[in-house]
Amino acid sequence: MAVAHRQAAAALLVSICLAASPTGASCLGRREQEPEQRAAAGLVTVPLSKHYVPVTRDNRTVMYKTAYFGTIRVGLPRPQEFTVVFDTGSGHLFVPSSKCQSQSCVGHARYERSLSGSAVDLDHDGAEVDTSAEERDQVAIAYGTGEIVGEFAREVVCIGSRSSENVSPVSAGAHCTSARVILATEMTPEPFQAFHFDGVLGLGLAGLALEPEFSFFGQMTANGMQPRFGVFLSKSDSVPSEISFGGHDASRMSSKLRWAPVSQPELGYWQLKVGRIWVGDQPIGLCEDGGCVAIADTGTSLLGAPRQITEHLHWLLARKVEDIDSRPGGQVDCRTFPGPDIVFELGEVNVTVGAEEYSRPAGLRVITKATNETQFICRASLLPVDELPSLGPKVWILGEPVLSKYYTAYDWAQHRVGFALARHPPQDPESEKQPAAPTHAVIGAPPRELPEPTVVYI
Repeated sequence: MAVAHRQAAAALLVSICLAASPTGASCLGRREQEPEQRAAAGLVTVPLSKHYVPVTRDNRTVMYKTAYFGTIRVGLPRPQEFTVVFDTGSGHLFVPSSKCQSQSCVGHARYERSLSGSAVDLDHDGAEVDTSAEERDQVAIAYGTGEIVGEFAREVVCIGSRSSENVSPVSAGAHCTSARVILATEMTPEPFQAFHFDGVLGLGLAGLALEPEFSFFGQMTANGMQPRFGVFLSKSDSVPSEISFGGHDASRMSSKLRWAPVSQPELGYWQLKVGRIWVGDQPIGLCEDGGCVAIADTGTSLLGAPRQITEHLHWLLARKVEDIDSRPGGQVDCRTFPGPDIVFELGEVNVTVGAEEYSRPAGLRVITKATNETQFICRASLLPVDELPSLGPKVWILGEPVLSKYYTAYDWAQHRVGFALARHPPQDPESEKQPAAPTHAVIGAPPRELPEPTVVYI
């Protein structure tokens, strides 16, 4: 009976799609003739909210990590709404399940199986299981410092226009596809309890997914969507960041896209071969043999560097502020203080990261005990990256410092990443004081005042 109900729901979805498309094209995605000329109005664009997560040392906030997330809907006929990070560094979609009773889950929207007529319960190999089964196959997936454990289901997942309770997402203009979803029955407190978003939607290439059907974007392209998406990370909290599916948004670019080919796409990462890396006029010797790779990762808020070289990089990027006592409050916003550029040679594309992107806002005050002499140092904020089994010890992560400076496009079919300087609207300090636009939210924004410098005695 349950199987028959699911088959009926699937048939209903197909009939809705055909009815919604007078040309006969599937509503799960429409093919375009020229993706390069696709108008921004034809994209499926999801505005992204921003969450600042404080990082504390000795009971004081020293910096903030950031996460960008948008809304998806899961299930029919009553779509359930979730906020997810659109993560190019992972390959699966997970949302919390109502079966999860821990504090990490109850603070988030949870998927209720009984509300969905389109769900199909699955084992790990894709075989259907009865909804009354007491034991289910599960999977454990690691995300940075945390882990989730979950069960498998095939569901309808929608992005785009929001629908009311009485209107199908398809009829409301959303773009939907059937995909395998992981329903989390366990989520570790670190980091998920602190996050405002509910789950993660992986946008890595097919190699990062257990099976092709787990890849949301792979399923969207199989149903006719143009195999490309673009990411804009806004530098202003008053302007929403965005992810656009089915092409890229030229209105967010101030230069043409330049493409770098993905290296070893079978691994699933949007990883690029690094020729050389320069800090100012000094090359980084670690990459001279061609062994470095750089991964474009929308789920990372810092610039990641191989752990073996981070200390050296900190020395190269540190800047002494000579006239600090003459500045208001004896401080300076280090993001505005000049420093050397970091230049990544990615094939025929050079990506440059400046002090504005990589610097911590607050400096370091170094006091010499013997002489009471004070030095004020501006420093970089770097993420040490440990050796990864499939990628080796020379992995760089192109996180938010790169992705806020450049609009990035991800070509699923041709396995390449495009970079164009992002077009940011002029920043108006007064506009930053206004409430966020209704299309997005800003959670936990830090005070406008600079944090106090860290003081070190030597």
